[in-house]
Amino acid sequence: MNHRERLVGTLTGRPADRPPLPMWLGFSPWGETLERWRRETGDAKLDVARHFGFDPFFAVVPAEYGPFPHFESRKLSEDAEFVVSTDWRGLTRRQRKNSSDMPEFVGHPVKGPDDWKRYKEERLLPRLEERLAKLPEWLAKVTPETAVQVGVFPWGVFGTARDLLGAEELLVGFYSEPEMVRDIMETNTVLWLALYERIAERVRIDHIHIWEDMSGKQGSLLSPAMIEEFMMPQYNRIAEFARRRGVPLFSVDSDGLVDELVPVMTRHGVNAFFPFEVQAGSDVEVFRRDFPELGILGGLDKRALAEGKNEMHRELDRAGRMLAAGRYVPGFDHAIPPDVPWANFSYFVGELKKMVGA
Repeated sequence: MNHRERLVGTLTGRPADRPPLPMWLGFSPWGETLERWRRETGDAKLDVARHFGFDPFFAVVPAEYGPFPHFESRKLSEDAEFVVSTDWRGLTRRQRKNSSDMPEFVGHPVKGPDDWKRYKEERLLPRLEERLAKLPEWLAKVTPETAVQVGVFPWGVFGTARDLLGAEELLVGFYSEPEMVRDIMETNTVLWLALYERIAERVRIDHIHIWEDMSGKQGSLLSPAMIEEFMMPQYNRIAEFARRRGVPLFSVDSDGLVDELVPVMTRHGVNAFFPFEVQAGSDVEVFRRDFPELGILGGLDKRALAEGKNEMHRELDRAGRMLAAGRYVPGFDHAIPPDVPWANFSYFVGELKKMVGA
C-alpha cells in the first residue's frame, strides 16, 4: 500500500497492510522542546520526522482561508518580559518573549455588527484565484501517495468566530447578536466551500479538517443545543460537499473534554476527531467503544514521556489496544512539551514503531 491508502484506509476502517505512524501534532515538539533535544543529541539540525522515518501525514492545500488581504502585523509595545503585537488576522496578542507558550489574546478585529460588516466587505471577498495563487506550484509536487487535506488551523465554525470577537464576546453574542454570529459562521463556511470546490476541480481531496478548540477541562464552551442550532447547519453544508465530491474524511480538532462535541458532530458528518486530551478527562478507549466508526487520532498522555518507563508502557499498552480495535492513528494528546527528555521520546517512538511494524 502507499502512504495515502494506508492513512485514509486506516481511519475509514478499510484493510491496511499496517497501521500508519505519521508525524503530526501528536509527535511534534514545542520549539523549546526541539532546542532541548538538539542540545541532548548534539545535532544542531535534528529533524525529528526524518530521524525516526515517520510516515507522511496529510498534505495541506495552500489557500487563504481567512482575511485577504491580511492585516498589517505590528509591534505595539514591549517590556522586559512581554511583547504586544497585532498579527495578520487582526488579533492583538501579548506574548512572553522567547517562548512558544500560548499567547494571551487582548484584542479582536470585530466589536459588533458594524465592524463585522466592514470586515466582511474588506477581507472576505471570494477572490478565489488570488486565494489559491500557490496551488499550481503545490500541485506539481502531488503524487499518488499524497493524502490531500483542505482546511487547517486556525479555521473553524466556532474557532474563527471566537478569534474575530474574543471568547467571552462570542459567548455573549449568541444571545445579544445571534444574527451576526450566524452570519459570521455562514459567511466563512461559504467561502471555504467555494475554495474547496475550486481545489476539487484540480485534485482529489481526501480530508476536510475543521479547527474548533471549543472545550476546556469542564467540557464544551457551548451547549449541545446551541451547537446544533448555530454550528451544525454549516457542518451540514460541509458534509454535503464531502458526499458529493467523494471526500472520505471530515475531521474536527478540539482540545479539552470533548464528550459533548463528538455525539453532536458525528450526527452531522464528522467521522474523525483529535487530539483527545487525557488530562482533560478524554479517554480514547471509551470513544472507541461508543463510536466504533469514528476515526481517532491521538489520545496518549504526553505527561508519561516526562515520567518514566512504567508510565510510558502504560501508554504503549493503551496504543496497542487502540491499534487492535482499528480506525486509529497513534499519537500524543498534543505537542510534546519541553520537560520531555530526548531519551524518553526516542525510547517510546522506537517501541511504537515495533508495535506497528514500521
